[in-house]
Amino acid sequence: MKKLTSFLCAFALTSLLALAADNFPAITTTDLKQAIAQKKVTLIDVNGSDSFKAGHIPGAIDFATANTELAAKLPADKAALIVAYCGNEHCGAYARAAAKAKELGYTNVQHYSPGIAGWKKAGEKTDAGS
Repeated sequence: MKKLTSFLCAFALTSLLALAADNFPAITTTDLKQAIAQKKVTLIDVNGSDSFKAGHIPGAIDFATANTELAAKLPADKAALIVAYCGNEHCGAYARAAAKAKELGYTNVQHYSPGIAGWKKAGEKTDAGS
């Protein structure tokens, strides 16, 4: 019974992440950089507070600390661009923040699939600290 329960939990999580991926289009590094430069994006980092403190995309919100008050940290305009990201293209944790933003009524929620690793690999700067 324990193995069946574990399997069902893993299956449900995999299904949820696959569904989330279908609902949140990807944004490229180039488009994300442009949105940041134009101050037309709110970023949500889902890597955890320790990783966030070590380095995050400038201007990002730490989802781990802002989760319960995320609504207050997001823009009033429900059509504003919201981008969630996590560690890299193999990480699905971004879906928690993206789903939360969608649940709050945001209609333009996207996923930066390269994550913080891809941002750094592209030579982009990060901010450290909280």
